[in-house]
Amino acid sequence: MTDIRDGIQLRRCAVDDSAARTLLDEYFATREAGFPASGTYRRTDPTPADFENPRGVFLVATGEGAGGDREDIGCGGVRLIAHSPGVTRFEIKHLWVQPHTRGRGIGRQLMEELEWRARAFGGSEIVLDTNATQVEAEALYRSAGYIEIPPYNDNLNATVWFAKNLTTELE
Repeated sequence: MTDIRDGIQLRRCAVDDSAARTLLDEYFATREAGFPASGTYRRTDPTPADFENPRGVFLVATGEGAGGDREDIGCGGVRLIAHSPGVTRFEIKHLWVQPHTRGRGIGRQLMEELEWRARAFGGSEIVLDTNATQVEAEALYRSAGYIEIPPYNDNLNATVWFAKNLTTELE
């Protein structure tokens, strides 16, 4: 378990573990409910092997919940994806915090830890995708130094793609 800030703890978790499954089910339900009426949200469950060392990691955040008790309040993963010579590319997936915990910096803490883990795995670039309806998420990514790039995948749910160079922050 990794302590980060403000009483938030992160633990490595298999994506098929019950805690991860509960959070992922909430994530997918939230994404589907907020998806534009003009489209159909396509759920894609994570492949467990993609989030196992050394290809990636999936984290669950635990902190104070709505009732004041400690509970699982967020999740996110990073995984190795196809890349080009000289670039080792990781992708952030399923970064999500429960609505009643938003505004406390938990998403940013999760994202920073996932970036750190990608660097530890040898990553030189990190990418992610989102939908333009995820206004708060897009603002978080931009404020964290991600820049908009052309699509790097064929995710039918995505409308915006981002990247961040992990090596420039080390200089």
